[in-house]
Amino acid sequence: MSDRLPPAAARKPVTATLHGISRRDEYAWLKDPDWQRVMRDPAVLDPEIRAYLEAENAYKDAFLAPYADLRSALYDEMRGRIKEDDSTVPAPDGSWLYYVRYVEGGEHPVHCRVPRDDETAEEVLLDGNREAEGETYFRTFACRHSLDHRRLAYSTDVNGSERYRIFVRDIASGEIVDGPIEDARGDVVWANDGATVFYTVIDDNHRPWQVRRHRVGDGGEDAVVYEEADPGFFVGIGKSESGRFVIVSAHDHTTSEVRLIDADTPGGEPRVVAPRDPGVEYDVAHRGDRLFIRTNADGAVDFRIATAPLDAPERANWTGWLAHEEGVYVRGQRVFAGHHVRLERADGLPRIVVTDLASGEAHEIAFDEEAYDLSLLPGYEFDTATLRFVYSSMTTPDRTFDYDMASRERTLRKTREVPSGHDPDDYVTRRLTAAGHDGARIPVSVLHRRDTPLDGTAPLLLYGYGAYGHSIPASFSTNRLSLVDRGFVYAIAHIRGGADRGYGWYLDGKREKKPNTFSDFIAAGERLIAEGYTAKGRIAAHGGSAGGMLMGAVANLRPDLFAAILAEVPFVDVLNTMCDADLPLTPPEWPEWGNPIKDEAAYRLIASYSPYDNVAARDYPAIFATGGLTDPRVTYWEPAKWVARLRRLKTGDNPVLLHTNMEAGHGGASGRFDRLVEVAMVYAFAIAVTTTR
Repeated sequence: MSDRLPPAAARKPVTATLHGISRRDEYAWLKDPDWQRVMRDPAVLDPEIRAYLEAENAYKDAFLAPYADLRSALYDEMRGRIKEDDSTVPAPDGSWLYYVRYVEGGEHPVHCRVPRDDETAEEVLLDGNREAEGETYFRTFACRHSLDHRRLAYSTDVNGSERYRIFVRDIASGEIVDGPIEDARGDVVWANDGATVFYTVIDDNHRPWQVRRHRVGDGGEDAVVYEEADPGFFVGIGKSESGRFVIVSAHDHTTSEVRLIDADTPGGEPRVVAPRDPGVEYDVAHRGDRLFIRTNADGAVDFRIATAPLDAPERANWTGWLAHEEGVYVRGQRVFAGHHVRLERADGLPRIVVTDLASGEAHEIAFDEEAYDLSLLPGYEFDTATLRFVYSSMTTPDRTFDYDMASRERTLRKTREVPSGHDPDDYVTRRLTAAGHDGARIPVSVLHRRDTPLDGTAPLLLYGYGAYGHSIPASFSTNRLSLVDRGFVYAIAHIRGGADRGYGWYLDGKREKKPNTFSDFIAAGERLIAEGYTAKGRIAAHGGSAGGMLMGAVANLRPDLFAAILAEVPFVDVLNTMCDADLPLTPPEWPEWGNPIKDEAAYRLIASYSPYDNVAARDYPAIFATGGLTDPRVTYWEPAKWVARLRRLKTGDNPVLLHTNMEAGHGGASGRFDRLVEVAMVYAFAIAVTTTR
């Protein structure tokens, strides 16, 4: 442990009053008043704020110095499990096969293609390693080839702020023929003429609010195709699998609205499928003269699928195709020329259901393990009977299959290779159920080595998220093996706020029911103790972003249960953020958490659990928080303020550390190996504080 004294942030109290309730914030000054500019150029950060963040980083470094060998070993192990010259299974598109590969030692993906009839004649479309030269941060968001295979449009971020620049490259010559297009969200869609791209633009408060049309080589101003007037809605773009339409979506967390642009006539006006209706969500897929519409309309909590004629798609013409089934959450759909595919989640597990559109016959693709994950991989071809998906479990590395939807035969195309070796039989994965405070059945996925004693002595890492309806998959991760191989049990709590047991599971953990998320996580920890997997005070709780808010809440509610709290980019200053309508994500977040500006009940509820506002003089577990200086999602000052208040008020000797990445945003370091440095740092802290007790 370090003898260095931890930093003590200056206290500069300000008072805010709302609904007749006053709250005092002594660390509000850590929010740079010119934060929008900081997102674009971190060098302009206020010197006093920079000095404090750098002092925290130095204290963190000093504290972790005795664990340098452990961090190095963890990094080497995790890197040793990565096949450095790996590649994806090539995806066919016309006369070409497109894929992504990595080179040995390379941090970034290399986008390539080969002719379908000569897989030795590789063309490099975009070399991320070359593009990243000279940059401290580099990430590619989109990389899309035109329908005629002549051009490539791609978007890059060089500081982690998620303000992307779009470029267009001529594939034959390799020359950039257009760009940069500035202040883009990063998504890019080609029209079918091979000369027109659609993209979204973010405003000064980092909200994607416009869709624009750009003609390659045209020096004029890009046309605004759609502009969203409601600051609570975000816009996005995509393309139908049929290739017929550019899809423009506007949405918040509870309501959506879709517009279609004919990809053959990109200058045409977007057409609304169905006007937005508060609380109604829908998305669309196209085939022939009909749309397939996945929606929660008319009380379909777990979503149903309807169809509508293409020339009259309004809601009055939605006809039932797949009825709503309570507890079976229809997560997504893909439509092919002859088949419909839907990805569902039932009782905490995913499943794929294929329907032959000619006969109407449906079948489920079966799997054997107790806990597993499935994902559908996007493709370029519409008129095909081949579905590509990835299967994995907490013990089984990713397996990529091509599935013939007509013959029902599956072909294994790739198994994720673990160069340092991995035997699934050395590990055990289980699915437990914890009882919530109200009797709710909370799934818990567990992984441990077969030879780990389950006598209550093992340290345990318990991961949770529980927000926005995101399901946390029981999938394979090579990184967590570095914990499990050291005697840890690794567990995932599939708590309310996520959609692990259906969309109703999400609704039961948001807004006024948000406290269910926290109590579910605690219940999962207690069940794991009761089953002999660990003991009280031996659990490292781990979560990021909204899951970081969960970490802050349970640290306040049950500090005795945990040895450590690992909070990555944690959303912990919830009340202040939700009361600041100018911040990047605040208006779109009100449907998720409530609007404390207008609603006193929402204010009081958020105030009751907001981690920053509930820090008190108690003996907290060891805490490790991270942040990113250019993070537009969870701004850097949230973890900084939280750590400052924790350190001032907490009792006991447990450490509180803050690591701020001064060159990155929400996702941390961008390179595949650079990111492992941060993972090793967090894991070393978890090992240090759980195994010394």
